[in-house]
Amino acid sequence: MEREDIIEEILRLKEERNAVIMAHNYQLPEVQDVADFLGDSLELARKAVNVDADVIVFAGVDFMAETAKILNPEKKVLLPTRRATCAMANMLTVEHILEAKKKYPEAPVVLYVNSSAEAKAYADVTVTSANAVKVVQNLDSDVVIFGPDKNLGHYVAKMTGKRIVVVPPNGHCYVHAKFTLEDVERARGLHPKAKLMVHPECEPQVQEKADIIVSTGGMIRKACEHDEWVVFTEREMVYRLQRLYPNKKFYPAREDATCIGMKAITLRHVYESLRDMKYEITVREEIAERARRAIERMLEMS
Repeated sequence: MEREDIIEEILRLKEERNAVIMAHNYQLPEVQDVADFLGDSLELARKAVNVDADVIVFAGVDFMAETAKILNPEKKVLLPTRRATCAMANMLTVEHILEAKKKYPEAPVVLYVNSSAEAKAYADVTVTSANAVKVVQNLDSDVVIFGPDKNLGHYVAKMTGKRIVVVPPNGHCYVHAKFTLEDVERARGLHPKAKLMVHPECEPQVQEKADIIVSTGGMIRKACEHDEWVVFTEREMVYRLQRLYPNKKFYPAREDATCIGMKAITLRHVYESLRDMKYEITVREEIAERARRAIERMLEMS
């Protein structure tokens, strides 16, 4: 089947199923192009609450589809392929959280949305890279258990002055961990007029050399402030930014900054997901109910 035929079938099936397609900023361009909603984790979580559809096809990784299901228990949520998973989210276990709670029983548990539904069930509140600082700042505690990203934890600690206990200690995103000081120096040399926008999942030494440290949603909001940018996050963010700001210049900091989980989804997977109504996301009700409280508290606080 040709690409144009696949797109035509996706549009037909969307109408037939009363479905919407939500896609993360890191998705392949061909998937971004057929999405009804594009965004970062926070934007998509907000959209999921108000979406008027019976079916949500979530072109992202599994924890995002779980979040959509938790917020929309009456809707059918589909993940186009089971290979779309997040290595960082998989680093955090419930045992990590319980061990930390033994040491810091009074500390609230703040979990990055990049975590499993089971882990979220033990959280007091979830956060995204866009709102983590604001949420932690507003908590009535100087010590916070935070997981699973150590680099976002470092950024939150720096911005709030609070003690951030990261679980697990070495939780990280392998894509953002690729960026080095050499990449910063190369970017400055190759694009002297450009400013550097850096995701807070990058290593602290890279964050320190940034012009701005922002989530992908923040990158979209801030891009209007300068004509040239080097983008220190997953490569496909450049495609999204270039579409939004065709008169500005965006450069990926590394061409190999690609998320295998995100790139597992193709246009054909989206089509087959709608055609066969696969793969349906389910979350046990007792887990979903507890996780929902943490996610809804985040939405209220941000």
